[in-house]
Amino acid sequence: MLQPSLTTGNNLLEPLPHRSWPRWAFSFTFFMTVLWLPGSSGTTVVDCHKNCICASNIVSCSKMNLTAVPTEIPLYTTVLDLSYNEIGRLRSEWTPVRLPKLHNLLLSHNGLHFLSSEAFIYVKQLRFLDLSSNSLRQLEEFIFEQLVNLEVLLLYNNQITQIDRSAFIGMANLQKLYLSQNQISRFPVELVKDKSRLDKLTLLDVSSNKIKTLPLDELQVLPAYIRNGLYLHNNPLLCHCDLYTLLAHWYLRKLNSAMDFRDDFTCILPGPQKNQVGVFELSGDSMNCSTFKEAEVEAYLEQTTNLKCDTKHRDVVKAWALPGNVPVVPQSNQTAKVLLDGSLQISQTKAEDSGTYTCTAMSDTFNETIYVLLKVHNFTIHGSGETLNTAYTTLVGCLASVVLVLMYLYLTPCRCFCCPSKGKARGDDSIHSSMLSVTPTHVDPALKAELNRHVAFIDSKESQGQNGKLNPNGDEDDEEEEEGDAEGGSLMKGKRKKSVAESISSVFSDTPMMV
Repeated sequence: MLQPSLTTGNNLLEPLPHRSWPRWAFSFTFFMTVLWLPGSSGTTVVDCHKNCICASNIVSCSKMNLTAVPTEIPLYTTVLDLSYNEIGRLRSEWTPVRLPKLHNLLLSHNGLHFLSSEAFIYVKQLRFLDLSSNSLRQLEEFIFEQLVNLEVLLLYNNQITQIDRSAFIGMANLQKLYLSQNQISRFPVELVKDKSRLDKLTLLDVSSNKIKTLPLDELQVLPAYIRNGLYLHNNPLLCHCDLYTLLAHWYLRKLNSAMDFRDDFTCILPGPQKNQVGVFELSGDSMNCSTFKEAEVEAYLEQTTNLKCDTKHRDVVKAWALPGNVPVVPQSNQTAKVLLDGSLQISQTKAEDSGTYTCTAMSDTFNETIYVLLKVHNFTIHGSGETLNTAYTTLVGCLASVVLVLMYLYLTPCRCFCCPSKGKARGDDSIHSSMLSVTPTHVDPALKAELNRHVAFIDSKESQGQNGKLNPNGDEDDEEEEEGDAEGGSLMKGKRKKSVAESISSVFSDTPMMV
């Protein structure tokens, strides 16, 4: 019977020879195991001795060819520099823990094209964020909502074409926003417009974009401290005289946005050729726009008027001087007083209040003088209505005067000569005064005898029966009237008796008569 050989089995049971492994192998194996742990794939740990430079609370990982934000960022970090890398996406989990002391985050020159809406949840204390020179194309709604403490945001030199109107909502402390060198075609007026503007925004740079039109009406009423930092140059603006007026006013006020880049403000003339000219040249042959002059403030009598001290900087102390360089003193008897916002209030304005008012704005590093010209009209704000009432009153007065004159002419009592004769003395005032004479009524009798010759004109028909003589006392006429009444009753109804008045009128007849 064949028995199985035990040699093979015994050899299998023999122990293997002992081999010693080098220490570096164990270290390498442990290191690779850590790298391949779940969640650690493709990440880099901040190492202040190898891939980053740490200087106190500043961590700089710039130009390290990083494709993602390194992990294990020290909690004491205040400045994190990740610029000049290849971080294309900034996800919400780029930092799994809060970084309460991080104030500055630099991500420029990374080719960044994606920005999560929750990317800044754990870094709400940021004050400075640099996202410039990347590949961002649009800013979605509420993208920066968590950055309530951010003061400076750099977004220049991207490829931004669209900005949602609510992209910057919640950024109550934002002071400077750089959006230049993008593809923006709409001016973000919601950032500066009243009731929707960011309260602390003092600089908005939208230069070198694709903006063709501007909301000129809204820009004209902006405070000077916003206009001073509103940069609009190097845009393909359409030429218009209102655009020239706007920028000419800024230049006259010496605002930085117009003074520093005066030659870079260009516009395109209307027409098929679309020639490009300087905006400040529109007052010449290009469009013949009117030369800008500072407008004066108009007021009316008995009106309360406020004069604004529109300075280029905020948080300055303002002082006013009246025309004639009279300073406005608080708690004085002057009708003008300085309000809390620095404006000058003039109560019960008078025509004498017209003139040039001077506002001086001062701070530790800034000084500015502003002149405001006030013109007070010589009527109240309802002057047009009062003018109409005055004209109406004058017309009524004229009509009343005409009526009174007519009443005086036609409704006055009869003259004395219309009444029956009462035997006035020949020397008294009588009808003699109606004759043309150079002799006064009351003269010396001796002189009157020599100058008793008068010239008169009597109608030939009415002179019959008078023998060429006047009958000033009316004796003959009375006798004729008595005889006429006695003859055969009364005369015909149509026949009119000769009266004293008719004899009086005869003195103006054409027949000369010596009396």
